[in-house]
Amino acid sequence: MGARSARAVLGETGIDMSRFPSEGQFMSWACLVPRNDESAGKRRSSRMRKGGTWLKTTMVQCAWAAVRKGGSRFAALFARLKAKRGAGRAICAVAAEMLRTIYHMLEDGTCYEENRAERRHETRQQEANRLLRRLARLGFAAQIKPMVSAAG
Repeated sequence: MGARSARAVLGETGIDMSRFPSEGQFMSWACLVPRNDESAGKRRSSRMRKGGTWLKTTMVQCAWAAVRKGGSRFAALFARLKAKRGAGRAICAVAAEMLRTIYHMLEDGTCYEENRAERRHETRQQEANRLLRRLARLGFAAQIKPMVSAAG
């Protein structure tokens, strides 16, 4: 997120997060959450509601920039959701995740830090566990061990 975008977000939200009891209420105020429209057990529209046009537009533009940065957690989130929901819904989810991160930064007074190496290792381990569970459901028993690299 650039300096101009950060100023726009702070200008819209302010720096005092005490007026929002939770991150969910903050994101709802920014209109970056899907509607919960259900009747008789049937889910209807889950489009984001109108409102918060300046903040929402700024966050979506920042999300597009963030997903183009290779190796970031926002790019990984976008790639994962794009396959399931499509690019439009995935970018809105990334914008919401960025706003959630901003909320916690302002609430705690911390700086953003992305630990890519640990996140990548956790993701590989989680994927391995998921694949083992899938094999077990198919009736196979499997064991995994990390590969030792030959280039040393």
